[in-house]
Amino acid sequence: MRRIRLSLTPNLAVEFVDRDLAMRRVEEWAERGAGFPKVVYGPEGCGKTAWLLQSVELLRDYGFDVIYINPIEQRFMAEAGVEDVRRRLVEILREATSDAWVRAVWVVIDLARELIRMRRGRLAVIVDDAFQAIDLDKAAIYVKGMLGLIEHPPELYERIVAIAATSEGVSRREIGRHEWSDIIPMWNMPKEGFRQLYDQLPGDKPGFEEIWRITGGNPRMLERLYENNWSVDKVVNEVINRNKLRRFARSLSSVKRAWLMEAVNDPDTLFARERIPLMDRLVELNLIIDDIPEREEYQWIDQPPPEKDEELGIGKYVAWQSPIHREAVKRVLESLK
Repeated sequence: MRRIRLSLTPNLAVEFVDRDLAMRRVEEWAERGAGFPKVVYGPEGCGKTAWLLQSVELLRDYGFDVIYINPIEQRFMAEAGVEDVRRRLVEILREATSDAWVRAVWVVIDLARELIRMRRGRLAVIVDDAFQAIDLDKAAIYVKGMLGLIEHPPELYERIVAIAATSEGVSRREIGRHEWSDIIPMWNMPKEGFRQLYDQLPGDKPGFEEIWRITGGNPRMLERLYENNWSVDKVVNEVINRNKLRRFARSLSSVKRAWLMEAVNDPDTLFARERIPLMDRLVELNLIIDDIPEREEYQWIDQPPPEKDEELGIGKYVAWQSPIHREAVKRVLESLK
């Protein structure tokens, strides 16, 4: 399998590294088929898109027609064998309307059904980070549509793989209300895999252990640090401003601010009945991952996080998406004292 190159920044391409366990999962689906759509969730910037793009290469090698769409990054792929699909998507995206990409996401399922009818072979449909674009309350409906490709195809087919990825904790909750998919978590990169990515960055840079403690293995945070000349303050402020954390913190009562500061030190303190509403708000803001499954490897798309790591802000049941997210919340709370 060819290792793809990815744009870490506009001026820097890196080779896909690590995620061997995740790629083996895709191989299993390619060899056996998938009885349900696979919905993969995890922290923003943990590498889901990179894994999916590498999965496109793997599935090609297994003889699959592949349709991939990511409306957030405005990217789609349809292989030479599915030229009609490519043409139809291009026609939609040429329209000068704000919802062209949203329409394209919905049309993908209809086009996939046509493709099954025409080719009856191996088909992979990969929908990356689309739930935010189509509105989170429609996420479950979309997943049911993907399930329909598998369970109620227009013709017999050899094999289908359907994958959706999201960083939206709210969409995961909505999809989880129904038994229409297998929901599988992905975490930030494990330490040695992250080192392989770090080693590809040119120029002077802080030591690896320092970067590991700051990012917790999150490739997006590594990218932001690199683009900001390794300034932690700039990246932390980006998180604060993007999520309007000052406004959020001021909206909390003194009791809830105290709970939040406790969670900075131990995120598992949020996993208590009276603190669940606060935890839900942090999930909505994409600051934490809640209700983390057991660390058995089969429950994860790749290597799971440790059972607990106070330095990285990982608890048994709740974890900060990265140490930078935790630091952003800590600084805002301290500014309000």
